[in-house]
This record gives sequence, C-alpha cells and structure tokens, in this order.
Amino acid sequence: MQLPINPPVLPMLAKRASTLPEGEGWIFEPKWDGFRALVFKEGDKIVIQSRDEKLLNRYFPELIPPLRAQLPERVALDGEIVVARGQGLDFEALQMRIHPAASRVKMLAQEVPAELVFWDVLCLGDEKTALRPFSERRAKLLEILGGATPPLHVTPATTDRAVAEDWFRRFEGAGLDGVMAKLEGGVYEPGKRVMIKVKHERECDCVVAGFRWHKDGENTAVGSLLLGLYDAEGKLHHVGVAASFTAQKRKELVSFLAPYRENAVEDHPWKEWATASRHDDGQRRPGAKSRWSQGKDLSWEAVRPELVVQVSYDHMQGTRFRHTAHVQRWRDDKKPSDCTYAQLEVVAPHELRDIFARPR
Repeated sequence: MQLPINPPVLPMLAKRASTLPEGEGWIFEPKWDGFRALVFKEGDKIVIQSRDEKLLNRYFPELIPPLRAQLPERVALDGEIVVARGQGLDFEALQMRIHPAASRVKMLAQEVPAELVFWDVLCLGDEKTALRPFSERRAKLLEILGGATPPLHVTPATTDRAVAEDWFRRFEGAGLDGVMAKLEGGVYEPGKRVMIKVKHERECDCVVAGFRWHKDGENTAVGSLLLGLYDAEGKLHHVGVAASFTAQKRKELVSFLAPYRENAVEDHPWKEWATASRHDDGQRRPGAKSRWSQGKDLSWEAVRPELVVQVSYDHMQGTRFRHTAHVQRWRDDKKPSDCTYAQLEVVAPHELRDIFARPR
C-alpha cells in the first residue's frame, strides 16, 4: 500500500481510570468490547489489522465488501470489530470467529456476522490526519462515514459530561464496559497510552477452589487463584481467576494454601474436569486446552473450597469475569456457601440500536 500511514501500525492505547477526567476539552465515547481493528484501504485492497499487528481479513470475510463499498478510495481508520446478538454485544461469540478452518469461518460469517465501529481516521487521501487534533479527526470521520450503513458504524461521542456519566451507568447492559475519554486537541500517537478508559470497579466474594503454578515457579510460586461462585442450585461454577501478585506474595501463597491441598480432590466439586472446555451440563471449567491456550500450561492444583476471598472486577461476560480479577482481602468471616451469583450487581439490558442512535 502507498498510504501516508501504512500497515502494520500500533494503535493508540489508553490508561485506566475509575472516574471521568476533570476539566474541559474532553470528548467521550462508549468503550466497545470487541477486537481492536485498524482498517486500511487503497482502491479495492483492504487490510484489517489487529492490535498486535496480525491480519484479520480471513476471519471476517463478510466485512470486506461493505468496506470496499462504503470507505473512501484511500483511507486508514481505527475502530473495533464487534458481534451484536439480541440486546447487546457478545464477546464470546466474537472469539469463536477466530477459527483455523476456512469452512468454519465461512459458516460463522453467515451465522454470527460481525460489525465494525469506527472512531478515528489516521489518513485520508494524501493527508496524514493523525497529526490533526482529535476534534478535527472526529469531524472528518463523520464527513466520510456519517451516512454509513450496517455493518459499518461511527461510534457515538459527546463533550457533555452528564451524557458520558449516563452512558457509563447504563450501557454496560448492552455489553459495553466503560467510557473512553480523549483530548479534543490530542494527535494520534501509535503505541502510547494517551487516552483514558474509565471502567467499572466492583467487588465480589468468591470461593478459592484451586490455583495454577506461576510459569517460572512450579512448586515455589502461585500464578493465579481459580475462583468460584455458587448458583441457586448449589453448584459451584468457575467464574475466572485472580492474579497480579508480587513475587513475594506468590511464594507466600504456596505455604498458605498447602493445608487446603490435603485430600482436596476427593470431594472436590470440579474433580471430574475432562479435556473439553465445556461439559454436557454447559458449565465452563478451566484446565482444558483450546485454540486460545496457545500452548500455555493450564493444569491446576485443587484446594478444598473452604477459603473465601474478596476480589475486584470490572465487567461480567455472561456468568464469568471478563478480565482477570484482583485480590482485595481474605474473608475469614464469610462462609463459602454465601458466595453466590446473587451478590453480583445486575445491569439492566440496553438496546444497541438506542446507543447507535445517540447524538454525534
């Protein structure tokens, strides 16, 4: 390609915050939960690049024709690939789109079609628009794609803090996991964390039902704790992991968990884990290899489900934590049986079409 900005390009990144930034000069957008995608077009040639500079074209063939038809002749854009199902986004369905078999890719493109939400323009024609202030890039994006039709969209945006705070409270019910804040005068800086992602911070008490050794310290350092919650029928479900421990804490956890490893497998609710990632009962369990494992050792060590830990998390994906949870403190005052899904905040569903209809 002979564009002012050619692939591969590292996307501009964000640092995390729990509240909207103070002061004037910010543009706010919903934070979409999908695959980051930089799209380059020159004539009929289309390149869809992932955040880690991989080519995504083969996985989303249904996006190529609308990109050819609706984008300008020479352009580079930044955005997110999402899958919308029912009332909101479905990240799990999106993950399934990355498949090595061409026949499977073709089938999923028809059964679970993806959409593209754009929010930035890096170049247009011979101009490197990345050097312009974001407010001007936003105006240019609306100029070229304001009349886009599905599966292409332009993300809603606002300078009104009250509107952004309302988005933050309500849009999670549609699968969006926060709000992005960008400086009106900021230029596009590849690979730098200059945007701000404002995400939810919630707490939950979980049962510790196992752990994995750290990749560099088997038998000497704990890598992550396996977390569980009980459903209404009393079944313990795996809901995610807690990690991000210091090196010292990883070593301390080995001795701390040792007494709970004794005879742990005998009556363990997860002792029948098999090689599949999902059992006939529909319960997702860790420890199984999949195409997402990428050779990682997912073996686990059982502990008797007697420990309760309070963790912080940002977003639920169905019945699981979307991202790694973080340990806050041990709860010696709480019974494991009290660690149920009932304690989680339930966010009311919100129609995606209402989000796309927001003023731009």
